[in-house]
Amino acid sequence: MRDSNTDRTFNIFNYVFLTIVALLVIYPLLFVISASLSNPQYVVSGEMWLWPKEFTLDAYDKVFKNQDIINGFMNTLKYTVFGTVLNVVMTILAAYPLSRRDLKGRGVIMAFIIFTIFFSGGLIPTYLLIRDLGMLNTFWVMVIPNAVAVWNIIIMRTFFQSIPHELQESAMIDGCGNFRILWNIVLPLSFPVIAVMVLFYSVGHWNSYFQALIYLQDQDKFPLQLILRQILIKGQTDDMIQTTSESFLAQQLSVEGLKYAVLIVANLPMLMLYPFLQRFFVKGVMIGSLKG
Repeated sequence: MRDSNTDRTFNIFNYVFLTIVALLVIYPLLFVISASLSNPQYVVSGEMWLWPKEFTLDAYDKVFKNQDIINGFMNTLKYTVFGTVLNVVMTILAAYPLSRRDLKGRGVIMAFIIFTIFFSGGLIPTYLLIRDLGMLNTFWVMVIPNAVAVWNIIIMRTFFQSIPHELQESAMIDGCGNFRILWNIVLPLSFPVIAVMVLFYSVGHWNSYFQALIYLQDQDKFPLQLILRQILIKGQTDDMIQTTSESFLAQQLSVEGLKYAVLIVANLPMLMLYPFLQRFFVKGVMIGSLKG
């Protein structure tokens, strides 16, 4: 069956449109990679457009020799690993009871939980609470305040509800308690949604900087994203200063190359994690549309 002229025109339009979208997405990524591998002088002057110009690894050498960046990377790794484990455990413990038919008042409990999506205590009351709990400028302030995300509870609860209830009833007849049912039956069947939760939470922790900006004061506790923010702000501030000092210009060039290299280093771990969890990602996103 041959395509009609209308179908061919529509296909051509789709190809052109998607090609433009792909270029708009790919070019910034390729530019950052190329800029991190180029002489900063060509990047600042605008001579570097697509491919690296005067290839160099000096920016990456400075990144891995900069103690603040190394400390920030290790801090972010700790916050991400510990925070993600805590998030997934708390989400499972919240979602499983809410998925049980025999939980009395679960509709009311769920309504209160959903209420927090639309209304929160606000930044200042939250800050005062965290201060009174003694968590300011500590490791715990980066993982405990956001231990559970309501939307992720809804996703996981919906997945648990999709597991045949007869399996749990059979286990109860055999004498299994709730925790044994959760551990031996529900969790082994829930690996796809757990993988999606790991992806959601780990990306959130890895990219988080605002919480550290508000609650942390010591530089040695800063995550990598906050260090990156400082580098970017320094570059923008330097651009606004009018000077011809050779030492200043050399420093500006150094910062320019450094910020692109840090961008690559900061995003590489999440880019490496995503392909392993990609096959679960679409399924996890579609869970909410399969069963309410």
